[in-house]
Amino acid sequence: MDSQAPGVQAAVESTDDRLSVLLHLSQQLNAEHDLPTLLDLMAREVARLLAAERASVFLWDRTTDELWSLVALGSEPLRFDARRGLAGAVVQTGATINVADVHQDPRFYPGIDARTGFRTRSALTVPLRNHAGEIIGAFQVLNKHGGNFTAADEELLKAVAAQAAIAIETAQLIGGLQQQRDALLAENTRLWQAVEGRFAQPPLLGSSPLIRQVVWLIEQLRDSTVEVLITGESGTGKELVARALHYTSRRARGPFVAVNCAALPASLVESELFGIERGVATGVDRRIGKFEAAHGGTLFLDELGDLSAGAQATLLRVLQEHVVERVGGRRPIPVDVRVVAATNKDLEEAMAQGTFRPDLYYRLKVIHIAMPPLRSMREDITLLAAHFLEQFGREFGKGRLELSPEALHCLEAYDWPGNVRELAHEMKRVVVLARGPAVTAAQLSAEIRRAGGQVIQALQPSSGGASLKAAVAELEQRMLQEALTASGHNQVQAAKRLGLSRQGLIKKLKRYGMPPRSGASR
Repeated sequence: MDSQAPGVQAAVESTDDRLSVLLHLSQQLNAEHDLPTLLDLMAREVARLLAAERASVFLWDRTTDELWSLVALGSEPLRFDARRGLAGAVVQTGATINVADVHQDPRFYPGIDARTGFRTRSALTVPLRNHAGEIIGAFQVLNKHGGNFTAADEELLKAVAAQAAIAIETAQLIGGLQQQRDALLAENTRLWQAVEGRFAQPPLLGSSPLIRQVVWLIEQLRDSTVEVLITGESGTGKELVARALHYTSRRARGPFVAVNCAALPASLVESELFGIERGVATGVDRRIGKFEAAHGGTLFLDELGDLSAGAQATLLRVLQEHVVERVGGRRPIPVDVRVVAATNKDLEEAMAQGTFRPDLYYRLKVIHIAMPPLRSMREDITLLAAHFLEQFGREFGKGRLELSPEALHCLEAYDWPGNVRELAHEMKRVVVLARGPAVTAAQLSAEIRRAGGQVIQALQPSSGGASLKAAVAELEQRMLQEALTASGHNQVQAAKRLGLSRQGLIKKLKRYGMPPRSGASR
């Protein structure tokens, strides 16, 4: 990397001043891990420090036995034989070379000047050594203003070179790790492609018309990348729908990044979403935002209605222009992100009150998915409860659990203000406390038992003098008959209503001498 000092500047002659400048430069070098930027910083600052017209950092490529240097940031590397020139002599011998008139030195290689258009008069060159003492390149300053390079310049450049070599080695190590990371990401993409489609079905359970409509919408959006707004009460599964939209789309191999807008302090919303540059405040490091993290994938903005007015305006601009600017940054960063937003608030009411921007609302509401509350699809409660029982049973090593008819009636009678999330938590609680395979109404939470109290009372056997065993048998036969009647004698549906497997239902029917009707196995 070469850099030309802007104008004639006085050298830093004071020892204290030089030490102070050297300490500051060392801190700068240690903080920069991007190799081209690091080389540019070294060349620019050392040229200024030694009052030279230009500084060059040459790195030794041992595989080709060449020295290379970037003439300007972003340009093609300048490469030449590592045995040529003053830099080549330093790399080969490890000695410092200070030449007042390069044209009188046979080691000087004029071909570099011919290629760069720069005219070299004097040069000071020192080796770059890594932590093991091996030479990895050379540091060179050219054309000192107002005279020749001194012995003090030699010592200062050696000190800088020692720090520069450590910084270069660190940057190369980090670059190698980033290459490994990119290779792992590429391999992950390849593996995903190998199994793509095996898990493409949206993980939404339910057979009610309302949930089938949601699944149909997700299927329709499989090949689309338009924005989607999901509304519904808390616990209705809005994030589950967002994940289904992502993993059934063409962006499935990209990242899925979820952000709870309500959990972000107003002062941190923009830095979290759009990133922040180093030095914006004391101790702040550069950090990418959620938009950059979701590049190539989906960003899920939960609790959208809690965004501040300023964040709403910035979000709208990002959606329109597809670029972000980090807080404290000046460079627009392109992002390719599909935004799926969700809220449990009435955004139309918020617009009427002036707390939510209409233009952002309509920009996000290209497709609207309204998640139904659980109380409006009671026919799915049995299926969902059985699913959660199985899931948590495996998780906690409890094996297979089954809900009793009384417990199922309680679940179906309850209004579930917390929706599917509340049902999942209830089933987890039941599994944790379970001491046997059967889950009875008595094991449910008090409010759920109260909701089903009248149903349970109506199902109690009427024969007051009957034994417990006979009463249970009478109750089971009545429940079996009611389930079969309600399902049109469809054994699969009747079993679901009772929380049984089909084989479990058949065994009970045989036990009580209740043969299925013709065609009842459909």
